[in-house]
Amino acid sequence: MNDTHRVHLVHRTGAALLGLVLLAFGIIGLTRSTAWFGQQGEPVMGMSTNGALSVLSLVAAMVLLVAAVRAGRLSSAVSAVVGAAFLLSGLVHLGLLGTSWNVLAFRLPNVVFSLVAGLVLLLLGFYGRVSGGLPPDNM
Repeated sequence: MNDTHRVHLVHRTGAALLGLVLLAFGIIGLTRSTAWFGQQGEPVMGMSTNGALSVLSLVAAMVLLVAAVRAGRLSSAVSAVVGAAFLLSGLVHLGLLGTSWNVLAFRLPNVVFSLVAGLVLLLLGFYGRVSGGLPPDNM
């Protein structure tokens, strides 16, 4: 398998970059003294976070970074799945803003980030798959 194909490099680079952003967000969020499920949250990188959202960000970061290190095909699939999860999260939390169900301390910037990150990951994950630009040895 030729994992250095341009399409695989796009998949891996995109997953790694967003993984690093999530890693920074999660680490900074955990270093702040926040309640695990506090609805107010602490400001981090222009968004709000609590302990639970910081840990979820770290988990998502690790999944993306491991996929980026392992293989282009894997990072493509993982980016698509994580992107869909981010989109769903953004839409769900948009409806939860200002309610007692907002246990991850989402604010509007968090929703916008989730929607944009989800779209970017979906585009990266499907890059080459829809246009037919995948190498011949890709499954």
